[in-house]
Amino acid sequence: MSRDETRTLNPAPAASVRQEQPQPRSAWVTRLVILGLVLAALNLRPAITSLGPLLEEVRTGLGMSGSVAGLLTSVPPLCFAVFGLTAPRLARRFGPGAIVCAGMAAIAAGLFLRPYLGGTAGFLAASALALMGIAVSNILMPVIVKRWFPDRVGQMTGLYSMALALGTALAAAATVPMTRALGGSWQTGLAVWGTLAAVAVLPWLVLTRHAGTRVPKTRTTAQEQGSAPAPAPALSITRSRTAWALACYFGLQATAAYITMGWMPQIFRDAGVSAGTAGVLLAVTMAMGVPLAFVIPRVASRLRNQGPIVVALGLCGLMGYAGLYLAPAAGAWAWALLLGVSNCAFPLALTMIGMRAKSGAGVVRLSAFAQSTGYLISIPGPLLVGVLYQHSGSWGLPIGLMAGLMVPQLVVGVLAGRNRTIEDELG
Repeated sequence: MSRDETRTLNPAPAASVRQEQPQPRSAWVTRLVILGLVLAALNLRPAITSLGPLLEEVRTGLGMSGSVAGLLTSVPPLCFAVFGLTAPRLARRFGPGAIVCAGMAAIAAGLFLRPYLGGTAGFLAASALALMGIAVSNILMPVIVKRWFPDRVGQMTGLYSMALALGTALAAAATVPMTRALGGSWQTGLAVWGTLAAVAVLPWLVLTRHAGTRVPKTRTTAQEQGSAPAPAPALSITRSRTAWALACYFGLQATAAYITMGWMPQIFRDAGVSAGTAGVLLAVTMAMGVPLAFVIPRVASRLRNQGPIVVALGLCGLMGYAGLYLAPAAGAWAWALLLGVSNCAFPLALTMIGMRAKSGAGVVRLSAFAQSTGYLISIPGPLLVGVLYQHSGSWGLPIGLMAGLMVPQLVVGVLAGRNRTIEDELG
């Protein structure tokens, strides 16, 4: 691989990543990066959606109350917020390719270990390990796309968002049948997803070994330093209204997504739907993201203002929640479809992150800020749903909460969709 290729995959800090135009590189390396993106994206949700269909069995096996189960569904956004903050610093030191490779290894280890450590504490600790790997990879996906494919941000964001949705749906649909096929043990049904993560390590391992896992700060030559522009001042991203709007939008859509992934199968089961069908319904919700996650980023990247897409997705969510409240079993398939469309706010948010900054450095900072802050915002939602469900004994109040949160999501989404960048706002 040429020096330009190495610096693209594992970029040096500040001045070394100034150029955003695509550089010539070996075709096989580009294909391997695409394969790595797809495999990594497939592993960004099975740790979560494989748990929902078996939550009742896990609660029984570990002796969890409804409130503790609610805490369990809040662990993903907590880990994403905490560990996501470390991603930019780790990427600057070791390169994003190496960090994604380590992230996939952490996912595999956590998924293999968590069913067998015994007790709620061990389950939570191993889950946190897997979620740590997901967190850093979440942050770095837009960064890798921006730097490898700056002229195809919408297309490549759509590709890995589609793979993410596919992995999410596959875990939701296949976990219960696979558990039965493997002997009926919920431990085996959860642990088997570690195999997919182990496979995802391989392309990133090849890329990091080929390109090196760290780029020295002295990598640029004197000629490059002389021709490079002076480093731009660091962005005070907390002063950007667009950054805050994106963070709030990301947080509210994440709240809806993790409530759906963690609790929707239980809502259907309590309405009289079988465990297998409830898992399939969750899979339908997640599978809606497969085609739409490819289409929405491409459409959004062609629009100057993404507000109309935000409104359309939000209205689908409101109709889905209304259906869950009024007739959860009778219209189950329709509500699953509507909530699946609404959950495509995630690829839209990722696309807007890539569009609301001009440079790769800006995308790194915006991605880390919007996702980490957004996941912090989303932490209370799933926990509160568990508490409301346990104390009220029904799903009326939790569903009312979900619908109520959709209103501010619409407002901040429209603000985040305006045609402006953080660099313009911060001068």
